[in-house]
Amino acid sequence: MEVMKRYAFLAAAVGALVIGGALHLIGAGAAGDIAWAAGTAVALVPAVWWVVSDLRAGRLGVDAIAVLALGGALAVREYFAGAVIGLMLASGRLLEDFALRRARRDLTGLYERAPRFAWRYEDGAPHRVPVEEVRRGDRLAVPSGEIVPVDGTVLSGTALLDESALTGEALPVEYGAGDAIASGVVNAGQAFDMRATATAAESTYTGVVRLAQEIEAGSAPMARVADRFAAWFLPLTLLLAGGAWLISGEAVRAVAVLVVATPCPLLLAVPAAIASGLSRTARYGVIVKGGGALETLGKARTIVLDKTGTLTVGHPRVEDVVAAPGWDGTEVLRLAAAVDQLSSHVVAAAVVRAARERGLTLPQPEQPKEDPGSGMEALVGGRRVYVGKARAAGASQWEAAQRARAALDGAMTVWVTVDGETAGVIMLRDAVRGDAGRTLRRLRSAGIDRVVMLTGDRAEVAEAIATVLGIDNVLAEQSPEGKVAGVREEAKRATTVMVGDGINDAPALAAADVGVAMGARGAAVSAQAADVVLTTERLDRLADAMDVARRTRRIAVQSAGVGIGLSLLAMMVASVGLLPPAAGALVQEAIDVAVILNALRALGPARGTGIRVDEPTHELLRHFEREHVELRPPLELIREVADRIGDVPPEETRAGLERVLRFLNEELLPHERAEEHRLYPALARLLGAPEATATMSRAHAEITRLARRIGRHLELAGGTGPGPEQLDDLRASLYGLYAVLTLHFAQEEEAYFSLTTGEPAPEEPAR
Repeated sequence: MEVMKRYAFLAAAVGALVIGGALHLIGAGAAGDIAWAAGTAVALVPAVWWVVSDLRAGRLGVDAIAVLALGGALAVREYFAGAVIGLMLASGRLLEDFALRRARRDLTGLYERAPRFAWRYEDGAPHRVPVEEVRRGDRLAVPSGEIVPVDGTVLSGTALLDESALTGEALPVEYGAGDAIASGVVNAGQAFDMRATATAAESTYTGVVRLAQEIEAGSAPMARVADRFAAWFLPLTLLLAGGAWLISGEAVRAVAVLVVATPCPLLLAVPAAIASGLSRTARYGVIVKGGGALETLGKARTIVLDKTGTLTVGHPRVEDVVAAPGWDGTEVLRLAAAVDQLSSHVVAAAVVRAARERGLTLPQPEQPKEDPGSGMEALVGGRRVYVGKARAAGASQWEAAQRARAALDGAMTVWVTVDGETAGVIMLRDAVRGDAGRTLRRLRSAGIDRVVMLTGDRAEVAEAIATVLGIDNVLAEQSPEGKVAGVREEAKRATTVMVGDGINDAPALAAADVGVAMGARGAAVSAQAADVVLTTERLDRLADAMDVARRTRRIAVQSAGVGIGLSLLAMMVASVGLLPPAAGALVQEAIDVAVILNALRALGPARGTGIRVDEPTHELLRHFEREHVELRPPLELIREVADRIGDVPPEETRAGLERVLRFLNEELLPHERAEEHRLYPALARLLGAPEATATMSRAHAEITRLARRIGRHLELAGGTGPGPEQLDDLRASLYGLYAVLTLHFAQEEEAYFSLTTGEPAPEEPAR
């Protein structure tokens, strides 16, 4: 209805201006003036209403200038100027509406595409039902091209999902049986079945929709600046208009000043720019709850990050499997995973996942028995296997060494015993996110001066991660109350952003200038307390949002500043009689259109701090990233063989070395050569310099040198195995190769493969 009124207002303004002009052209000037006067009078009605509304709200805005200009035009019989002012007001309001609708298009698109129905299995066949009827545990079919209706898990086969609506990621992502999937994503592959793990109201996409509907661009402090601006602009305008009238004795000059001061570009430019910025962040999968949060995000200088789930992946991952003397690490993991198949514990899931990543076949355990909080045991192949906490403090030197290593590494330990004998220990850690290092560097480039880690975890674990990521300050072993105090202390120094993902982070998020929640699952407390929500578990999207926020703020200030400056210049010219009311009205109309069009530039992509990757390079990065995932588990073989040197017979050492060399020659070295000849040249072009990959190439050379050295040792060993004189150098070569490979893989994943968290570049950056 409001839009229809504004269209009617515009039609009346255009009609009055056109009819008056036509009558003047045919010589009926008096009638034409009546038409223009009528248009002025029609415009005066809504203008007066806007002023009255402002007064009721306890403020006096710059709409008062429009009333004075219209009234003045009628008083001095500048009917054409009055008609143009009427057209300015009508077109300006409508143009502002269009700008805001255009800017909010990505946001409204989020909830317009919300799932409406699901295909639920009933009597063995899928039937279409309203999505509200889906319950946890329901089996659902997801046809090709349709939206996943609720959160759930893939039951069988592979699901190829387009997640762009949630994450901004352009390429589809594959999920296998048992993998969790979010609602709101599109099935880009073949139909598949899923098991619902949440109702529609609890699902991810519903949370995103709810957050999107909270957004109001007009709440930005910069938008409210218009009210404070009126406190000095309105008196200045009246003083300038009155002075021009007093000095010249011509009321028309006062009217001319009022005309070019109407309406204020700030009223039009700022909301359009803010709404455009909100729309742009939504494309990246970042929901910003209002323009105020967007503007504050653009001013942030300190960022406080929770560790678990923010800087780390948020769940344990198997880092190493250490076999006891006489046991094989692969066999230890296979037996442990076989037992843990029957456990729902998060650590058990990590053990099973690690075994499946290594391609191990898991036998079905028998006679399972779980001791909650301790561990689980079962019969596997006739042997009783226990997996869990150590049942008694081990007296052996080997067990003591593993406990010491776990304490130094901040690792969780899962002990594996077979028929009462310790077979090995599995080390698990909450790994640092692959994109964390690059994201923090981007945030610093975007203006963040101070990075603080806030965690309830042990100090030694937090310090180790902080050292790797170059974090400025660590606040460890903090309670929820301590986190709030820490955030408030940082906020006293500078505008502060707090990032977290857990329920216990909600108070700290609320205490920050801007709270950022990782993920938007259902009705999570942290998401409700936050000002910004990342709809995907990707920290790099925060850097994208900060790039957009800073660019949006810059464009808004630029648009408003230039518009106001031009208006003030035109007012000065009008005050000395060089710009009559009619011409002044046309000049001001041009200024208003210009500032709104400039504000809409915030819809475009920001040059930002990220690196835009072309699609061929993006595919290469994805390919070699997948190979890294496959190659990481066999790296442990190198360390296992090194650990056993000197403790096992020479023949067994030789067999281990042959396995290592076979892995190096058939899998690892071909991977490194392919990177050198295919990936690194593409990255050198992308990064703008061949030197960008020089250090990685040097690592490849060292890996090749050590591999050849180990091969030469094997040649010298003969059929009986390495002699005593070879053991020290062999051990050093194997440990050295393991260390170089571990560091090299980590460097590539952070520096190069983290680029795949962004989408391939579909467009040129805005200039």
